[in-house]
Amino acid sequence: MGITKTQGAAHTDERGKLVFFNNFSLKPVVRFYEINPSNTDVVRAWQGHLKETKWFYCCEGAFLFYLIAIDNKGNLRPDLKIEQYILDSDDPVILQVPGGFASGFKALKEHAKLMVYSNVSVTASIADDFRFPETAHIVDWTI
Repeated sequence: MGITKTQGAAHTDERGKLVFFNNFSLKPVVRFYEINPSNTDVVRAWQGHLKETKWFYCCEGAFLFYLIAIDNKGNLRPDLKIEQYILDSDDPVILQVPGGFASGFKALKEHAKLMVYSNVSVTASIADDFRFPETAHIVDWTI
């Protein structure tokens, strides 16, 4: 299973805006949480998992996202794969990140909100958690 994007859609009328993902199944999701960075200078990098799959959805604002492959021992492998994404609430997309990647991201707009869905419990996630300092791999955080 690789990195995938599920495109959402939106409908706006006099009552407001409705964003929907009719092609996204919540069956594998066990838990979810929301991340609200305190400002656009905060970088959350790098955290990876070998087994856990996460789905990321920007419900407000925008985020710059990097994904770096990790090997089967949990070491960063930027020589294998580095991917850059921009998640923006104006273009509803769910980014699915399977095990085998470390993520790093930062808000591009003030008051941005990122929803994160996971297929494992907190206990299982902690047992599968690989963290690296932001300086472990340098990427361009400016857009």
